[in-house]
Amino acid sequence: MNRITLILLLLLFTSCNYFEKKKVYSDELLEEELQTFNWNEVDTYPTFSNCDSLTTKIDTKTCFQNTLLSHVNTYLGLQNIAVSKDVNDTIKLKLIINKQGVLEVDSINVKQETTSEIPKIDSLLRESFNDIPKIYPAIKRGQQVTTVFVLPVIVKID
Repeated sequence: MNRITLILLLLLFTSCNYFEKKKVYSDELLEEELQTFNWNEVDTYPTFSNCDSLTTKIDTKTCFQNTLLSHVNTYLGLQNIAVSKDVNDTIKLKLIINKQGVLEVDSINVKQETTSEIPKIDSLLRESFNDIPKIYPAIKRGQQVTTVFVLPVIVKID
């Protein structure tokens, strides 16, 4: 009988862990969930109304970028830019689109030669976004989020 009692007591003491409830804290769940996010990806890219009919993420992104480029190129084409030397530059615009859909030019990367030929290129590029159509912000997990894009603008004047 001693052996059976001893075995039952051992089982009782070792099996108590199975009845313990583990507390789950909401902060821990949130932290774990946040670590699984890919913060560099969005579910839906920012878009314009003319890109609404597109279904794939890549097509929407391409349409958004092409619409921005078209807008900038149209604006620059209407300006009377005179140069003494040929200009061939790929200007990189770092754009921020906040969660309200407001576009802001964060920085402009221009070669020194381009700036010396077109001193107002910085302000011209910034002004080109003044009358841009309404932007619908990017979406991540059902929430509107701020995104950052680098938009290459090719300036070629012969």
